[in-house]
Amino acid sequence: MELAQQNTEGNTMSQRTKVSGTGPRPTEGFGVPMTETNPHCFLVRVPKSNSGAVEIVENLGVKSKDDSGEEIVRVILDRPRWTAIRQEVQRIFNNRLKEHKLATSRWKVGENPVDRLLGKELCVLAWAVEKMDEENIPVAVRNWMAFRPEERWWLFSMTAMSTGLYYEGDKGWRVALRHALGDVPQHELFKPRGVKKRPADHAELPPDLFSQDTNKE
Repeated sequence: MELAQQNTEGNTMSQRTKVSGTGPRPTEGFGVPMTETNPHCFLVRVPKSNSGAVEIVENLGVKSKDDSGEEIVRVILDRPRWTAIRQEVQRIFNNRLKEHKLATSRWKVGENPVDRLLGKELCVLAWAVEKMDEENIPVAVRNWMAFRPEERWWLFSMTAMSTGLYYEGDKGWRVALRHALGDVPQHELFKPRGVKKRPADHAELPPDLFSQDTNKE
C-alpha cells in the first residue's frame, strides 16, 4: 500500500489501496498489505511488561540485500514516552486508513505491523521524544500533527541518512528534531505578531514648535 499523496516533485502518486474488482485489499496492523510476500514495513514491538521499552524496527522485506527481511532498529522508547504518544498516533493513523477505506487497528502487546510510510512518520515523532523532557512531549505531538505527511517523510529521510539507528539519539538531526518539535508550539512560532496600540491618553501628538523644553534650564 502507498498512502502517499505526493512524491518529492509534487505529483500525485497512484494509491494502490484496491485490487481491481475486489474492493479494498486486506491488511494487517496499520495498513500493511496481506497480499504481498514479506512487504517493506515497520514493526512496533510492545513487550508484555508494563515497564518494558518499545522497539520500532524497519523491516526492509524484499528490498533487503538477500530478500530475507533485513531489520533496522530505528528507535527504542521507554514505556512512559511511548504511552505519551501512542493514543494520538493511533488516532491519526486510523483516520488516514479510513480515508483509503482500509481497516483500522490499535496498538497491542506483541508485534504491530505498520505501513512503511506511516512508520516513517512514527519514527520522526519517536526520535523527537526519545530523550525529551516528558512535560514537553504534548507540545511535540501537536507540532508533529501540524506537519503534512510529505514533510514527515522528508524529515525521516534526512535523519535516517546520517543518524537513523537507535543508538544515535544524541547526534545531528536527532537533536534537531528534539528541539524543533519540543521547544515551541508551531502555532505560536508562526503566529503573526500584532502591533500593540497605545492608550488614547498616551497617544503621540505632533510636536509644538513654540513650546519650551521643560528639561532644559
